[in-house]
Amino acid sequence: MAHAPQTLVATESEPDEPPPPGPLSSPSLNPTSPNRVMNPDSSRIPTLLHISFNQDSGCFAAGTDHGFRIYNCDPFREIFRRDFGAGGGIGLVQMLFRCNILAFVGGGADPIYPSNKVMIWDDHQSRCIGELSFRSEVKGVRLRRDRIVVVLVHKIFVYNFADLKLLHQIETTANPKGLCEVSHLSGTMVLVCPGLQKGQVRVEHYASKRTKFIMAHDSRIACFALTQDGRLLATASSKGTLVRIFNTLDGSLLQEVRRGADRAEIYSLAFSSTAQWLAVSSDKGTVHVFNLKVDSGLLGHERVQSASESNPANPSAVSSLSFIKGVLPKYFSSEWSVAQFRLHEGLQYIVAFGHQKNTVVILGMDGSFYRCQFDPVNGGEMSQVEYYNFLKPGEIF
Repeated sequence: MAHAPQTLVATESEPDEPPPPGPLSSPSLNPTSPNRVMNPDSSRIPTLLHISFNQDSGCFAAGTDHGFRIYNCDPFREIFRRDFGAGGGIGLVQMLFRCNILAFVGGGADPIYPSNKVMIWDDHQSRCIGELSFRSEVKGVRLRRDRIVVVLVHKIFVYNFADLKLLHQIETTANPKGLCEVSHLSGTMVLVCPGLQKGQVRVEHYASKRTKFIMAHDSRIACFALTQDGRLLATASSKGTLVRIFNTLDGSLLQEVRRGADRAEIYSLAFSSTAQWLAVSSDKGTVHVFNLKVDSGLLGHERVQSASESNPANPSAVSSLSFIKGVLPKYFSSEWSVAQFRLHEGLQYIVAFGHQKNTVVILGMDGSFYRCQFDPVNGGEMSQVEYYNFLKPGEIF
């Protein structure tokens, strides 16, 4: 379990004026009060406002209009919930691995806190132990064991976790989705966020104090993902047809894969733990799994070579028309997904790789939980292994 940081409050300020620590002010509607955590109404199905996986995708958090819930992915079960009742809306919630510290932001029609505050919650104490206040709405939060990253529409703030000291500010292009990712290996931190130009990604290597700008797409960045070590970056644009994989160290393009021919809104991208696979979800209702052919030496760990890697002509990975790619448009020689799973079109899903081999976990904003398995050799349609609706009171795990 992580050691809880001291009870502190910090406010947004300029880089040369780091926020001074001080006592935590008590908001008028405060879950730190014991009578706010009451016996939940188990018969009521809450409205889901936000879902997010933890850093290793072994758990996920759900923010609702009444509080938040934490679930284990394998085996699937609810770990705990905190119901703050009416006026307890949580619009963003982020876990810190499996420890007792979470970060959340009020949201929904009746938020528990203003949307310009990030609250640090210690579930051992069932109360907030710190807060970060800003002049505008918080669009995203990312946690590391040593850092808190807060995303606003045009700015990103990096804080030291232990004392909430402001360490870095980054200007970005308009970022209404709160796009930002951080690496999670201790000792080195890599942060990726939108740059100042359309289609540009900024990469901050804090260990070497280097900044890299990558022109990833011609159109606006819609989604990206980072490997645990921060060495590989996957990006998708607002067109949603192509996903590109970059080396964050030198900005080189390593691979390009095609989700489809039609425009789509990409909801999430996820690397497998070995970076052998990449999963993509979009508003088209299909989750795709792609085989990545990145040099394993780049990642600093062993990878088992799959059949599709040893046979690059695998028809499920590369179009069989690639031998005349000099004549036909680039579309015909694109690398396509190895495996697919079809869901409801238009509903928002996020995706991650399961801890069991060749499995994908899919979470939907309707409360759906899917565990699917894919064939790494033959590909094709994934098989559904498990399904639950984690919001329904009858489905107690």
